[in-house]
Amino acid sequence: MGGRVEEFVPEKEGIVERGGVMYVVGSRSIARVASALANETRARIIELLVDGPKDLDFIAREIRQSKANISSQIRRLEEVGLVSSIYQPGERGIKKFVELKVNTLMFVLARKEKAET
Repeated sequence: MGGRVEEFVPEKEGIVERGGVMYVVGSRSIARVASALANETRARIIELLVDGPKDLDFIAREIRQSKANISSQIRRLEEVGLVSSIYQPGERGIKKFVELKVNTLMFVLARKEKAET
């Protein structure tokens, strides 16, 4: 298979972020992240965030869904560490901004065993 070779690959099952890359290792972790991504609304949210942080109102308008639903979908993405929310003063109270925490997602299907010395 082609592609770049990563120097860092976590040894334990879990979700690890390093240098803008989210490594997802092991079947349980892969299932959690895949489940969070397996929704068109959440995938569209991620697409919107590629260009930088967006506020909740903007996301809801662009996707044409209620702020309550978008907030719920964002919470699901936060649970697996794909996005984070930032609260900043706005014209009328506090505004919720959402940003991507990673720019690359890597599912690690198998880890090479360490060579015996």
